[in-house]
Amino acid sequence: METVQLTPDQLDAQASRLHDTDAWQRIVTGWEQTAREPAPTASPAPAPPASVPDPGTPHPHPHPHPHPHPADWRELLSVPVDRLVEDSLRAVPPRRPHERPLPGRLGAVLPERLHAWRRIGQPDVRPSVHLGYARQILTEWGWQNTPYRLRNARGARCLCGAMLTAHRLGYGSLETVDRAGAWLITELRSQGWSGLIGPWNRHPGRTAADALALIDATIHRAALAGH
Repeated sequence: METVQLTPDQLDAQASRLHDTDAWQRIVTGWEQTAREPAPTASPAPAPPASVPDPGTPHPHPHPHPHPHPADWRELLSVPVDRLVEDSLRAVPPRRPHERPLPGRLGAVLPERLHAWRRIGQPDVRPSVHLGYARQILTEWGWQNTPYRLRNARGARCLCGAMLTAHRLGYGSLETVDRAGAWLITELRSQGWSGLIGPWNRHPGRTAADALALIDATIHRAALAGH
C-alpha cells in the first residue's frame, strides 16, 4: 500500500511528464494501427448473361433464381476476421470491479489520511475504471475550481483532487492515477488545450458539466484503447 501523499499540482506534473514520453505517444497514436491491413481481393469475374428460356420448356430448378453459396463465408468480408475481433474487443468497456459505495457527506470533509485503510486488500483497476470512480466523487461530493486544491471546505474536489481521492479510497494504484492523468491530458490535447489539467479546471467560465464531460470523453478514449 502506497504511503506517498501527492498534491493535485504534483499529480498534474507527473501526468504531463508521462504524456510527453515516447512510450506514451506510441500508446495513444499507434494502437489503432496494430491490426494488419486487409489484403487486396480480386474482383469477381462478371457472370455470363443469362439465356432466356423457351416458354414451353420447364425450368430445371424448382426456384428460378437459386442463391449462390460461397465456398467460405470469409470471402464476404472486406477486412480480416482477426481485425474484426480486435475492433469488437476495443468497443467493449472494461468490466468494473465490485462497487463499494462512497462514504457519505461526512467522508467528503474528513482528512484524506483517514481514508487510507480503505486501500487495504483492494486490487488495482484500469485507468478508465479509476476515472469512473473519480467521476462518481465529483457527482456525489461536488466539483470545485477555486482555489486549485485537493478539496474545499465542503469536500468538493477539483479534477486532480477527485482522482487522488479515488486512489485513497482504494480505486487504483499511484501508477494508475498517473496513467489516468495522462489520458486526461491526451483528451485535452485532442480538444485543443495545450496546458495542464489544473489550469483547465480553474479556467474562467468552467463548469461542473464541463468537468464531467471531459472525464466521460477520457473514459471512452482510454477504454477503447484497452486501458
